[in-house]
Amino acid sequence: MRTVFIVILILAAVGFVFIYARPQMQMELTSFSFDENGAMPSRLSCDGGNLSPHLTISGVPSKAMSLALILDDPDATRGGTFTHWIIWNIPADTTDMLEGQHPREAIQGRNDFGSSSYGGPCPPSGATHRYRFKLYALDAPLSLSADSTIQDLEPEIEKHLIEKAELVGTYTRG
Repeated sequence: MRTVFIVILILAAVGFVFIYARPQMQMELTSFSFDENGAMPSRLSCDGGNLSPHLTISGVPSKAMSLALILDDPDATRGGTFTHWIIWNIPADTTDMLEGQHPREAIQGRNDFGSSSYGGPCPPSGATHRYRFKLYALDAPLSLSADSTIQDLEPEIEKHLIEKAELVGTYTRG
């Protein structure tokens, strides 16, 4: 009888640890178009089709109501970081953004090229730059207009941020 009781206690403890003490899955952003810290293909750049990459999203927190994405180049020499793409109100249940596409419900703001669309890598010839895809899980959709810029978006992200993930690619022009 005592052995049965001990076995039940052990099973209960193992079950508790399995259910409650497991680490939460972290949000992750990956791509089928390029590897983490790997070279981005020219079709994603100003030298090719200027297509946004295929992005895969996993581990979005259950509290998230929307996602936002910023693509920037921290290696830009003229005035620092250059913003290539800002997009928000991506549905929180989005798991894939196919190459050259984004969710219809999402809003694209103005990048540093002056357009409200994806602007692919376009560094000076011979230079290798890093491109950071920064994904943010937010506790609410954002009330920003399509003519909003990175200066409008970043403070709103800070107000609603739950979790973030990052994917980095590189590009060199020939």
